[in-house]
Amino acid sequence: MQSRTKRSMSPDELGALLHASMGTGCRVEGELTDGWFNTAYRVRLDDGRPAIVKLAPPADAAVLRYEQGIMATEAMVYHRIAGLPGPGVPAPALLHAGEELLVLSVLGGTPWDKAAGRLSPDRASALRRELGGITARLHTLAPDDGRFGYPAKESSLSAADWRTAFGAMVEALLEDAARWGSPIGVTPGAVRELVADGAYALDEVTEPRLVHFDLWPGNIFIDLPGGAGPARITGIIDHERALWADPAAELVSLAFGGDTGPAGDFAAGYTEAGGSLDFTDALRHRLALYRLYFGLLLVVECGPRGYGAEHLAMCRRTLAESITALRSSG
Repeated sequence: MQSRTKRSMSPDELGALLHASMGTGCRVEGELTDGWFNTAYRVRLDDGRPAIVKLAPPADAAVLRYEQGIMATEAMVYHRIAGLPGPGVPAPALLHAGEELLVLSVLGGTPWDKAAGRLSPDRASALRRELGGITARLHTLAPDDGRFGYPAKESSLSAADWRTAFGAMVEALLEDAARWGSPIGVTPGAVRELVADGAYALDEVTEPRLVHFDLWPGNIFIDLPGGAGPARITGIIDHERALWADPAAELVSLAFGGDTGPAGDFAAGYTEAGGSLDFTDALRHRLALYRLYFGLLLVVECGPRGYGAEHLAMCRRTLAESITALRSSG
């Protein structure tokens, strides 16, 4: 996906940056073009190891408020995941974290979205159940300071309670929307009113947990062996959007890959691994608010990233549907 936030480098420039940051050079094997925010290259380090190098946007690139410093967020998540006991959360190993880049090990397998057409219903069901367990283990991670919101250094998008943090997150997107003239199709006042109406539901969330918030199938790698052998998840990538939040917010992006309802395979795996998903009216109202936030994010990011009219139209439909659903739920 083309985006103005992507940073292009020649092989020599990338090798020099990597050597200055990590003390080793590399041979560039190719650019990975599936990402939507950072630039990623597959390389061979001078010691022979294959690796993925992710580059932060250029320093002068226009980004949304929540996107400031999110490469450090991704590094933090990899560090926290690595410390989980037992089966944990499969992910690439973080080989190096610098101010401008991350260096990661190469995952085996294929992105789920690219393998979906080869999955039998039984294999897909088992994978959704496995994903539920992985997500439940991810949600055991909590912030050291007990605060909700985005963990980026000096972030103003965090607070001691979830209602305040979520409100600040929404306000930041509304400010970005005004800055970019984003066609959100509703007044800022109407958005604020919808959020205020859900305050009672947001106040039920008292313990922040790590939420990936971008668990669509393209960020989940799977191994799909030949024959009748079981498929398995080999890793989860792209943690830069992660935040300390209500675990139920994870269901927004997970819904792009399948059923996230109480009777589905994902919920079964989640509860088997110790997670709790009680689909009360309040939780369903919060989900509607999180879909509103996600819809706003999709529309507003089209401005700084320079996405085309067709993509913007899809994002506007997503936002409009979330607003209609939220108003109906009230």
